[in-house]
Amino acid sequence: MSHPLLVVITGPSAVGKDTVLERLRVTSPSAHFAVTATTRPPREGEIDGVHYHFRSVPDFEAMIVNGDLLEHALVYEDWKGVPLAPVREALGSSQDVLMRTDVQGARHIKSVAPGAVTIFIAPPSIEELHRRLNDRGADTDEQAAIRLRIADEEMATAGDFDHTVINDDLDACVAEIETILTGERMRPGRKAVLFD
Repeated sequence: MSHPLLVVITGPSAVGKDTVLERLRVTSPSAHFAVTATTRPPREGEIDGVHYHFRSVPDFEAMIVNGDLLEHALVYEDWKGVPLAPVREALGSSQDVLMRTDVQGARHIKSVAPGAVTIFIAPPSIEELHRRLNDRGADTDEQAAIRLRIADEEMATAGDFDHTVINDDLDACVAEIETILTGERMRPGRKAVLFD
């Protein structure tokens, strides 16, 4: 029997995690895509419950206290975390679950769910990553400097994850991830991901 996959997409800021996930939504329509909760305000065009679950700090802190999050962290001065109940429900319904987290979150999920498949998305070069970070335009100079420093640190952790995929060409990147997932589904002895 093939157990559903818990797939964690991670990598530095501006590497294209959201874009990759949006493409995977098209190619994997039966999968459940976990929506992250955050205390940061919505950006233009973001919809609550679709892009993020936007929460107040007190509401988010209550989720932490109640054990309602699979992982959580303070990221660039805002809380972010993955609500556990929808993940548990989807896996219990034999749906693959795909999510994206920062590097710290991916490590934590792997520690509590060793059967999770972690995929690190890398840029074609550190120079390209710096260009993407600088082109975002959504950050103050101070925030951009912090993101650059953290991105450099996170790039050094790529080997900590099950797979690394370079996001130079989006179609090729997504195709490689789909190949990885097909291989993981067929891997003998793969354990189910269970949460108490």
